[in-house]
Amino acid sequence: MASFACSASDLAPHLGGAANATAAADIICGSLSAISTKLSDATYAIDTTYLLFSAYLVFAMQLGFAMLCAGSVRAKNTMNIMLTNVLDAAAGGLSYYLFGFAFAFGPGSSSNGFIGHHSFALSSFPSPSADYSFFLYQWAFAIAAAGITSGSIAERTQFVAYLIYSSFLTGFVYPIVSHWFWSGDGWASPSRTSGDLLFSSGAIDFAGSGVVHMVGGIAGLWGALIEGPRIGRFDGTGRSIALRGHNASLVVLGSFLLWFGWYGFNPGSFLTILKSYGSGGTYYGQWSAVGRTAVTTTLAGCTAALTTLFGKRLLAGHWNVTDVCNGLLGGFAAITSGCSVVEPWAAIVCGFVAAWVLIGCNKVAEIIKYDDPLEAAQLHGGCGAWGLLFTGLFAKERFVNEVYSGRPGRPYGLFMGGGGRLLAAQIIQILVIFGWVTATMGPLFYGLHKLKLLRISSDDEMAGMDLTRHGGFAYVYHDSEDHSGVAGFMMKRIEPMNSTPTPDHNPTPSSYV
Repeated sequence: MASFACSASDLAPHLGGAANATAAADIICGSLSAISTKLSDATYAIDTTYLLFSAYLVFAMQLGFAMLCAGSVRAKNTMNIMLTNVLDAAAGGLSYYLFGFAFAFGPGSSSNGFIGHHSFALSSFPSPSADYSFFLYQWAFAIAAAGITSGSIAERTQFVAYLIYSSFLTGFVYPIVSHWFWSGDGWASPSRTSGDLLFSSGAIDFAGSGVVHMVGGIAGLWGALIEGPRIGRFDGTGRSIALRGHNASLVVLGSFLLWFGWYGFNPGSFLTILKSYGSGGTYYGQWSAVGRTAVTTTLAGCTAALTTLFGKRLLAGHWNVTDVCNGLLGGFAAITSGCSVVEPWAAIVCGFVAAWVLIGCNKVAEIIKYDDPLEAAQLHGGCGAWGLLFTGLFAKERFVNEVYSGRPGRPYGLFMGGGGRLLAAQIIQILVIFGWVTATMGPLFYGLHKLKLLRISSDDEMAGMDLTRHGGFAYVYHDSEDHSGVAGFMMKRIEPMNSTPTPDHNPTPSSYV
């Protein structure tokens, strides 16, 4: 908020020639200064409350991840995948506090375009440039990236490997990428405060299609590739065998929770809400841009869900709720980059293409025998990359200049008449994220593999990690497609009571679920 200045010496001549004009001017200026201070405090309080509420929504996405992961794996690994989700938040909290935030947003003369060097363990907090609410919000983003990776390597990964990769990803790999594209010092940031912008634009990744989703998806890609597919995922001839998740209800619940949390993920990335565009005093300001961002997010997800529904119906011949949920999330992951700078109609285009990107990536994964229980690499990596390209094509000039103010004449979307410079910056972002995550997470997973710390034994995998690593099953259930030989539990269908016995009332194998 702009500071208010009132000078009694300047005001006194306007009060006439009264003897007490100077005293009156002092009183008036003092009152106006007090009001200005209160308004400034109120602005900070409103913006901080908005950011904290957004942080809570993003953190609630962890519950969505947990439910989605639990429903997408077999029942014998439910406790394991739930524990890894808790671990992502807990280990990520400490590593991001100690190192991650400083690498990502640490200001100071020692910071540069590659990495931050200040505010380790939140030293010098709070400051005019960052408060505790900002740390909390960014931490919620960091653990979201780690949660994406855990889905790719589910059902076959040692617990110690989760501890190592989660801490490394949230404490070093992810923060470096967020520094590049979100920090005021980052070499490719559109908000860079000094020096030239990349292609006079910077790479626009408003809420993290690349920074969050591609980082998590590509890390999961390398983890799953190095581990190899789950036992039974492909037969001896290389034919794909579906290892279906055990609970579609949890998948739907998790998807809705993620949908809800995305309203903190995307609109919350404005960080403030009480900001006017132009002279102020009108209905239009950053609060309106926040609403528009929520609308574009909604439309992209809805379009992707419906496109996946009918697309998979044409390709597979049935309506699959799990595929629809993944399509929905793919649309959200794609729109996350340009949600604040595109028109609502463009979000529909984004969601439509995202659905086909996900379907195509899944087909490629099947051909190369890549196994990802949650389709995390395809969904977050593939759709995230499409989202960055989409922004370079459809970003609107007016919205770009409002959201990234201070440097008029920025490049905008190619299809909107803005030339190809923004698109070039987006392509650079895709390439450097892929290269950075490959260069860091690939060797980490390979080293864990060589040290025999990555994958569990075949016996443990067949029996299920809940039984062999966590002391028992999550709940009484039986995987109908599991042929591991481990004693399970079968639930009988309850037949209606009938006082007149019938000859064929005896239970048959089809009477069990």
